[in-house]
Amino acid sequence: MGEGWQGFADVGFLVSTTLTLLLAVILGAIIAYHPKHGQTADTLAEIEAPKVYIMYAVIGAIIGIMVVKYGLVVGFVLFGIGGLIRFRTSLRSASLTGRVIFTTLIGLSCGLDLPHVAVLATVFGYVLIYVLDASVAYRIDIRSLPSNHVVEAAAAYRALLEQDDCRIVSEKKDLGKKRVTFIFRTSKHDTHRDLQNLLETQIDGSLKGSVNWEID
Repeated sequence: MGEGWQGFADVGFLVSTTLTLLLAVILGAIIAYHPKHGQTADTLAEIEAPKVYIMYAVIGAIIGIMVVKYGLVVGFVLFGIGGLIRFRTSLRSASLTGRVIFTTLIGLSCGLDLPHVAVLATVFGYVLIYVLDASVAYRIDIRSLPSNHVVEAAAAYRALLEQDDCRIVSEKKDLGKKRVTFIFRTSKHDTHRDLQNLLETQIDGSLKGSVNWEID
């Protein structure tokens, strides 16, 4: 049985839970942002993986808190739901899958009559997502570049992105296939459409290629 709305009166538990979640974030970040990760990551999924690690560290902490406080049966239920979502839900990234599991835990907390846990997890997760997604990572694959001007076209695209305050994380040119791939981050409030419009209108026609996007 849950504690119902009286759970909000247990200030000690709420403070302890908040500190536990913060500790999970800190320890998860230590592993997620290990220097070796930055040296070897070269794909969009690998570059964005630290966010996923931190989110799953928090999910694990919530499961642990509920098991310690309310019993092992709750833990088995949580693990079962998490596994079902992970392997039965088709989303474009592991980060989104993590959010689905997170919101499922919130809903489960409500169903177990633990509104204080649900509210605290929601507030913590809401802030955490803002912090983790302060910058958005994009991968653009620019194909069909002019055969004799691939290097110049790549430089033009790079310069335009940097002028828009984007930070280039990775650049790969394939002269034979007349393509260049960029992975970059932006902390501006530009939407995907804003960036797409920028690349379509501000690149000289003689250097323009076909842009394919991947977002995380």
